[in-house]
Amino acid sequence: MSIGINGLNSYVDPSLTSTAAGSKLTGKLDSVDGSASADELKAVCREFESYFMEQVYKEMFKTIGSEENGDASLSSLVNYFKDGVIQTVASQTTEQSGGPLAQQLYEQMKRNYGIQDEA
Repeated sequence: MSIGINGLNSYVDPSLTSTAAGSKLTGKLDSVDGSASADELKAVCREFESYFMEQVYKEMFKTIGSEENGDASLSSLVNYFKDGVIQTVASQTTEQSGGPLAQQLYEQMKRNYGIQDEA
């Protein structure tokens, strides 16, 4: 099974690509071709994994019930900072885990586009 750029775009939920991060990532995925360097490809794969983890965390967060009797101003404050915190946690998770998904994507795309590792 091969995953090309179009295959990766199919994993990005179109309803989520209206966000700035999704649109930016889709643009980067579309720009990768055979002329891309190995470092550029690795960076795009790491960014994709971070975005993927961010979406996983957002879905996990939805499963946590909200307190109905809570302070409205506190709830508003939590909602204001939630996306930024989730992005940071997703990025740190990817960095600390070594990016296994990013590595798999990189290896597959490297083969598909004939990109050689830089010495």
